[in-house]
Parts: sequence; C-alpha cells; structure tokens
Amino acid sequence: MNAFMRTANGADAVASGVRFAAGPVARVDIIDDIAAAEPVWRGLEIGGAIATPYQRFDFIAPWQRHVGCRQGVRPFLVVGSDARGTPLFLLPLGRTRHGPLDVLGFLGGKHANFNVALWRRDVAAALDRDAMETILAMVREAGRGADLLMLTNQPLRWDGVANPLATLRHQPSPSFACRGALAHDFSALVDARLSGAQRKKLRKKERALAGRQPIRYWRAETADDALRVLDVFFAQKAERMAELGLADAFAAPGMREFITAAATAELATGRPAIELYAASVGDTILATYGGVVGNGRFSGIFNSMILNELVHESPGQLLQFNLVRMCCERGLTTFDLGVGEAAFKQLFCNEPEPLFDSFLPLTPAGQLAASACRLQFALKRRIKRSPPVWATVRAVRRRLAGRRSVRRGPFGV
Repeated sequence: MNAFMRTANGADAVASGVRFAAGPVARVDIIDDIAAAEPVWRGLEIGGAIATPYQRFDFIAPWQRHVGCRQGVRPFLVVGSDARGTPLFLLPLGRTRHGPLDVLGFLGGKHANFNVALWRRDVAAALDRDAMETILAMVREAGRGADLLMLTNQPLRWDGVANPLATLRHQPSPSFACRGALAHDFSALVDARLSGAQRKKLRKKERALAGRQPIRYWRAETADDALRVLDVFFAQKAERMAELGLADAFAAPGMREFITAAATAELATGRPAIELYAASVGDTILATYGGVVGNGRFSGIFNSMILNELVHESPGQLLQFNLVRMCCERGLTTFDLGVGEAAFKQLFCNEPEPLFDSFLPLTPAGQLAASACRLQFALKRRIKRSPPVWATVRAVRRRLAGRRSVRRGPFGV
C-alpha cells in the first residue's frame, strides 16, 4: 500500500492503516478521496475483480461528484491489501450523518441496484467467516467513529462467485430482483419465453406504429444522440411522475448532471457507464431505456414512455423486446431490469436473484441502530410480500405525495 499512498492527493487522503491477519488480507486502509483511490480502483477493474457495473469507477465518480456531495455523503473507501501492499479488494462506501449516528453505506444511492465490493476473484474464494470478522474488526478500528455499516441490496453470488459479505450476519432484502439468461439465437429465446398469442399481439402493435412512419430501435452511440435521448427521458419521466402524483426523483439536485456525465463520458470508446436506448417513429422518441453492462450482463436502471395516444401500442414493451434482441446480438448472456416488483420485468427475467442486507454495528450506539434497522427492513419485507397491504401502502403514498413529502423512517426507508 505504500506505493499507492504516494499517489494520493495529500497526506490526508489515506488514513493510517490497520493490520491484523485475515487470510490473505494483512492491512486495511480508509481513503476519503475518490480521485486518490482511482489507481487502485481501476487496477482492480482491469485485473478482472468481481464487481457489478454499478461499482465501476466511471459510474461512482460522477455520482459522488454530482449527487453524493450534495447529499452530504463523504467517501469512505475501504482498501484491503496483502503483506506486500498489493490491493486485494475495495469496498466503495460513503459516510452519512443520520441524526447522532455516522452510517456507512454503498456509494451510488438508489441508482445502484446491486452492491458488491470489488474483490479479486481468488481473494473472494479464500475469505471465510473468521476472515471477514477480522476484516470487519479492521474497519471498526480504522473507522474514525463510524457507528454502523448499512449494506443493502447485495447479491448472494455475482459472476459465479459467492459474496464474502454473506458470511457475516445478514437478512433477506425487502425487494427482490430477477434475471434471465440470453441466447445467441434470439428467435429461439422468444419462442421459449413468449406464447404465440403474445408474439402475435406484439407484431400487431409494431405494425400499428410502423404504419405512421418508420419505427427504429437504437442505441445512443454519439454524445448528440445521448443528449437527445436524455432530454426526452427526463421530460417523459417528469410527466409520468406528475400523473401519478409522485415526486420526480430525476429532478433532485445533481441527478440529471450525474446521468448525463455517466452516459456521455467514455461514449467514444463504446464503454459509457450508462448505456441509452430508444424507440422512435420518424423523429419522435416514444420510449427510452437506460442501463449498465458488465461481464456479459445488461442491468436496467430506468425507462420512460410517451403518454399520448401511441401509449396504447405499448412502445415501452416493444423497446424492451428489441433491447433484449440487441443484447443477444452483442453476445451478452444475462439480462435484468433491476430491483423491485413489476409485471413487465417477468417477460425475460424469470430467474430469482437473491439479495440480502447487512446491518453491522461498529460502536455501542451502532448496535442499537442495527437492531432497529433489522426490524424496520424485516417489516418492510413482510409488507411487500403481502399484495393487499402493499397495494394499500402504494395507494396511500400516491395520495399523500401530491400534498406533502412521504414520511420516512430514521434511515430513509
């Protein structure tokens, strides 16, 4: 780690390290500056570290710059190294004040559907519960008063490797995710996933749209294309949220700047942090999709659809259908549409993606907070697993949202 410390932007960028023995991990350092961590971060990425696309440096850096800073999030990047100073993992956390408590959670906010540390593959396979408990002790020792680790929406496995954090105390997340396997032969996939009646209905809707002007399904490959898609997305999403009587999350301070930066940076290299797709008739964009790609997997983040008379032809569903086609043509192997319950996700995402949450105390005050969080999130899970109760909660939220903000729990739940 000494070589890395020399690259940091000033002596304060890296906290003094804590040394114990945790399998291959000999030392943990806390870095509080995104730029200072970039060499280690990108080194792990290039080396094939296990991580979701939501933990890419090019996703997290603009999120922290445009959104995290405005929300009072301070980077708390945990880097574990071996005895020679070689980085073995990076846990991309942020530190936030919740009342009297300092809480650590994954950077990326609600736009990160899945949260995983960047683990070197051999290291992830070598870490058992005892080793993870020792690493947790290192974080507690170096944590500078942080009270609670609140790590949500973590997959039990990613890219075929078990998540080391699942060896520590955890519980099922309130919401689930689903994924689906893609195929080189898109026609065969469609035959397997859609009935003849469903395919006929989609063809009828597509013909209705194409009868007006040529219909096109496309991926934004230039900055001008990306900005055009985003302008339409933001407008369509704002209109939809107003129709539902809900606040537009994409109008929050810094949110549009973050998405724009993530969708346009590295676009020329073909590797933007957020990819954009659209369905258009003539010059009119009817529907949009945004998602991230990594290790052969497409993961959807957001979508929108026009709300005029053309909505009856289901342009959003047609775009989803053709997005899957484009993913198959690119050779991607897995497709998901993020976390949360929605019927439209089931068409191509029929495999469960188990998720878990960890509430790990670092101080006595954090112990009480962890217990409260566990109860709160367990209750939320029970509510979401009861369709009548969940439908009532959603209806009440919609009624209240038009008049005032929905009251939330002490940790934003």
